[in-house]
Amino acid sequence: MSRVPRRVVTGHTPAGVSVVVSDGPVPVTREIPEDGVAFHEIWNTTGAPAMITAVEYTDPTERELAVPPPPLGTKIRINDFAPGCLDARGLQSPVHRTASIDYGIVLEGEITLVLDDSEVTLRAGDVVVQRGTDHAWANRGEVPARVAFILVDGRFDDGLAERLPEGAVHGLMKAGPRD
Repeated sequence: MSRVPRRVVTGHTPAGVSVVVSDGPVPVTREIPEDGVAFHEIWNTTGAPAMITAVEYTDPTERELAVPPPPLGTKIRINDFAPGCLDARGLQSPVHRTASIDYGIVLEGEITLVLDDSEVTLRAGDVVVQRGTDHAWANRGEVPARVAFILVDGRFDDGLAERLPEGAVHGLMKAGPRD
């Protein structure tokens, strides 16, 4: 469905010299053909500050597909959205909310961000800062859309949590897009 992005990971030799430890296609791509979406998992961290080691002995992306980042962690992925894969509501993803700050950078095409009371269409070069809101995505164009997402774990301020619809904070997406 989509071309797999290249990922270059750096590290250190035992002597502390900077080196490239891997260079090639991202090792984990998951496609959901019925939604026309592909998830290319680039990297993630657990905890803050992120631990920097000489070499990662296991690839941090080789886990179950989960939308939000790990607790106190980060996640970077590239999503490809095929055109024409909309449900009866005109959406390509389920409406969802995560306790995270998500930076979405549109690399190619255009994608519509659907919120409770509005929609905004983003084009290549546009950036959205998505702050824990209920939202969905829809590629209503005629060409694939590619978006880089950088997700940072967060938590809702107590005052905001009290104003959200009942169950919103407890009904957060904690796993993959179909869970």
